[in-house]
Amino acid sequence: MSDNRQSLADLGAALNQQRDAAQNTADTSAEAYLSGEAETPVQRAPLREQELDAYGRAYATGRRKDAVARVWLKPGTGKITINGRDQEVYFARPSLRLVINQVFGIAEREGQYDVVCTVKGGGLSGQAGAVKHGISQALTKYEPVLRTPVKAAGFLTRDSRAVERKKYGRAKARRSFQFSKR
Repeated sequence: MSDNRQSLADLGAALNQQRDAAQNTADTSAEAYLSGEAETPVQRAPLREQELDAYGRAYATGRRKDAVARVWLKPGTGKITINGRDQEVYFARPSLRLVINQVFGIAEREGQYDVVCTVKGGGLSGQAGAVKHGISQALTKYEPVLRTPVKAAGFLTRDSRAVERKKYGRAKARRSFQFSKR
């Protein structure tokens, strides 16, 4: 059996060799890139195709909590109609309208699209989140170029948080019944 003990000097020499080898490959790849021989270092994902229906609209479904929104998006003046009513009437709270319009702010498309949607289930907050999710999906189907900024903002991901179920022997999901000593 051979003795394979190495000292710190041997370790330092090995690290220097690795660093020199990495530097040489980086130099040659940089030269190849500058001369146009190498491929670009960043590979871009191919653009998806535009998905439109027979009327020239993009359709998507958005979900949040128990709410489900069906969204149709087409070029227009920026009018948003929810269940046959204007957004100011349906979502009276300004914070909920702000949630819906976040997508257009990120994509820099305020007032360029008309949105018609029907939403069912849940409460107003969940419905606003569902409409936002649906608008994001429909916008990326209408303009596939916008997928990157909308996805980076996290609007294409369905928010999976939901109410925890009530357990037996408990008052609510985690709350115990009041303790009585006597």
